[in-house]
Amino acid sequence: MTPAPILLRRWAAALVAGLVGLVALWQLEAARFGIGIDRFHVGETPVTRYAAAGAEGPLVVIAHGFAGSRQMMQAYALPLARAGYRVWAFDFEGHGRNPVPMSGDVDSIDGTTQRLIDQTLRVVGEGRAREGWDGNVALLGHSMATDIIIRAALREPRLGPVVAISAFSQAVTAEAPERLLMISGQWEPGLRDFARDALRMVDPAAREGETARAGDVVRRAAVAPLAEHVAVLYSKAGREEALAWLDAAYGRESAVAVPRTGPWLLALLASVVTLAWPLSHLLPDRRVPRAPLPARRFAIAVTAPALLAPLISVPIDVNALPVLVADYLAVHLLVFGGVQLALLRWFGVPLGRVSPVATLALLVWGLGVFGFVLDRYGANFWPTAERGWIILALAAGAVPFMLADGLVTMGGRAPLWQRIAARLAFFVSLGLAVALDFERLFFLALIAPVILLFYVVYGLMGRWAARTGGAAAAGLALGLILAWALGVSFPLFAEGGAGG
Repeated sequence: MTPAPILLRRWAAALVAGLVGLVALWQLEAARFGIGIDRFHVGETPVTRYAAAGAEGPLVVIAHGFAGSRQMMQAYALPLARAGYRVWAFDFEGHGRNPVPMSGDVDSIDGTTQRLIDQTLRVVGEGRAREGWDGNVALLGHSMATDIIIRAALREPRLGPVVAISAFSQAVTAEAPERLLMISGQWEPGLRDFARDALRMVDPAAREGETARAGDVVRRAAVAPLAEHVAVLYSKAGREEALAWLDAAYGRESAVAVPRTGPWLLALLASVVTLAWPLSHLLPDRRVPRAPLPARRFAIAVTAPALLAPLISVPIDVNALPVLVADYLAVHLLVFGGVQLALLRWFGVPLGRVSPVATLALLVWGLGVFGFVLDRYGANFWPTAERGWIILALAAGAVPFMLADGLVTMGGRAPLWQRIAARLAFFVSLGLAVALDFERLFFLALIAPVILLFYVVYGLMGRWAARTGGAAAAGLALGLILAWALGVSFPLFAEGGAGG
């Protein structure tokens, strides 16, 4: 029988997490309340339109960054819509729910960049037609999109003002774009330098936080406090700057309070993760008690796959999946997990019984509940049909990898140093792969933070599920979730110029 103090802690955690989650949900829905949110397509391009009832304000077209989606831009879209603007956010080719892969030469302005500029202009043209807007169309973009929207504004005279978040573009000159606001996160030093340089093209004496003017050119560099490349998308200060910039450009005055949605999104996601702890204790107990691996055997179990995975996988060039380095990652995960499972079996580590209930519960909670919250308020998490087989291919490597991870860490019950060492070994393994073939595999450096976040969020939920459902059940579920997360996160890419 479970002691009363432990039961009390579980119920207290469930109560606090539930209340925090409800308050966060209320705040996030309040930011959407009264805003019409319509989804449709312009050709193959998925678009979300944000507008208050009867809105007749200027048209603002919003574009996301690399590996982003239109959901990631809604923190900027919603207050603009509340201020009377008509906002169109869309998914670039290869991103979010756009089924058309990115294509063309990524190293040439006339290649991939030109295709994305053309796509942006198609959305702008359709927005003008549907909204009946004849004035200048404002453009707002993040990261990769800043170069796209700046070049689009240079190409079409009735595009602008421009709001560039985490901006970088070699197309910026002292004369164009005429109205350009650059918002950089406080912890983005390189991009802040670019914004300052672009500002001083107009006025050499201008400083960050000031507005420079020279004839028709108006330019400003603003900083979002305590923000890096993702948090800048939720910065209250940054969104207030964007709204004020557009209002000044169009001669409008908006009495709109910009809500702090970023902290509430984190609170809601944290509450979903926390609720997994008390709920996991409702699962039937399928644990297989065992002692941690001795230090020498543990060292072999994590070092051998870390070294062998890149040595075996790098020479293999499958090139079958239309996602950058997904082929390699699937092979690397398969080799790493396969070698580790073989060693663990040799060391006599039992697989244990796989609890279908625990596996299904973790999948439902991780994909259904956490995934729903993330997709609605944060970033795309639901795959298009085109990504289904990519997820299956990634699962062929992710499932054995996470099964092995679950066993070597005892479902999160191994000593802390062993859990840290096991995860660190995998990141070292990815680093070795990049070092062996930097030109082909440099993109793995961008995947590493996603996997780290996966360990922090889903690893914690898996640890709690493994306490009752067993390490194998948690490993199986986490392998499928990892394949899903990777399959929906990274852009589709096809060589050549195919695509709509």
